[in-house]
Amino acid sequence: MAILTLVQLKEQLSFTDDIGDVDNALLQRKLEAAQNHVERLLGFKIEENFGGEDQEPVPPVLVEAVSQLAAWWYEQREAAAEAAREVPFGVKEIVTEYREFTF
Repeated sequence: MAILTLVQLKEQLSFTDDIGDVDNALLQRKLEAAQNHVERLLGFKIEENFGGEDQEPVPPVLVEAVSQLAAWWYEQREAAAEAAREVPFGVKEIVTEYREFTF
């Protein structure tokens, strides 16, 4: 389950009501992929550590990282040299702040 709703992702993308549900399936895939990618970088599943009973709420900064990455992937759909650049500014920094390192 995603820590971000489809409505929140549409807000990130500045979608207006006239767009409707045109890309909902695509947006949902981008959202799930972005959360999966952030979790792989973190080394843990977000919802196993945050947001549950007797747990801290999901940190807004992790929601922001997933939001930025999902929106960026939506806007950069084609594989090309220009799209192959680093993930959006700030995502790596957010992940590093919460990452669990193991040695």
